[in-house]
Amino acid sequence: MKAAVIGDGGWGTALAMVLERNGHDVTVWGPFPDYLDQIRTTGENQTYLPGVPVPAGLQWTTDHAEAVKDAGLIVLVVPSRFYKPVVESFKPFIPEDALMVSATKGLDEETHERMSEVAEEIMERPVAVLSGPSHAEEVARGVPCAVAIAADNHAVAEQIQQCFVNDTFRVYTLDDVVGVELGGALKNVIAIAAGISDGMGFGDNSKAALMTRGIAEITRLGVALGAKPETFSGLSGIGDLMVTCMSRHSRNRGVGERLGKGETLADIMAGMKMVAEGVWNCRAAKELAEQHGIPVPITEQVNAVVHEGKDPRQAVMDLMSRVPKPEGD
Repeated sequence: MKAAVIGDGGWGTALAMVLERNGHDVTVWGPFPDYLDQIRTTGENQTYLPGVPVPAGLQWTTDHAEAVKDAGLIVLVVPSRFYKPVVESFKPFIPEDALMVSATKGLDEETHERMSEVAEEIMERPVAVLSGPSHAEEVARGVPCAVAIAADNHAVAEQIQQCFVNDTFRVYTLDDVVGVELGGALKNVIAIAAGISDGMGFGDNSKAALMTRGIAEITRLGVALGAKPETFSGLSGIGDLMVTCMSRHSRNRGVGERLGKGETLADIMAGMKMVAEGVWNCRAAKELAEQHGIPVPITEQVNAVVHEGKDPRQAVMDLMSRVPKPEGD
């Protein structure tokens, strides 16, 4: 199959490498010609996936029509902040019969929509979702992992599964698009909280509490939005939360750690070349929960630290001093 990966970041490159290993003809689209020339010359995506050789068989282009010409599979891997305009720019060129899958973990900052919802409104067709515990650095090197593919049509999920699955990239299918996508988006916010805990010098007990209560928040909000509760016990829920909260690769956890050590968000973001979706999405997640009357205390405190300048120590005190209640609440 000819496949097009829309997005030349680390995750887009890693997924393109998975598809290329499986024998597909893969073209990766990126917005900057000079940068793509650098990838072709060096054989490495030095900014977003340093130290990992890029297969010579991958094609790179900034041309929309060329990227998706005759493609049977379109993989959308654009940061949430730029997702909508990029998908809109591709609408005239994407083949009508192509399978489409979104692998971006985020929410639209203005509408609070999931990324597949944004793409479906633009493209006027179903869009599947790929998510799970899968750091690009490890996937690109062929380190074994497992992810989830969700689609409303199970046959479509199985088709996309067969495109990606191999001996190091295991893919499971399910039909809960809402749950899979929200798990991937909301865990980034909790990962910032876990990083703040690390930065303040707290221990394993603190992080375990944050992760456990974090998945409770994610599940409450997800179910209110139509997801199945059991989805959050799987790869795209607790699995993705665990890896993002604990890994040295996690940009969201890393941002939180630096906030916990006293750095300002402006200084942190000024030195980052890669995206930390939780920074953009914590406000959207908070507002989405407010719209549906769902309590998300960790998300609220992360938003206050990130966007309102709240002292992380005060945020911890406010979380710990909440009125005691049953664990199920």
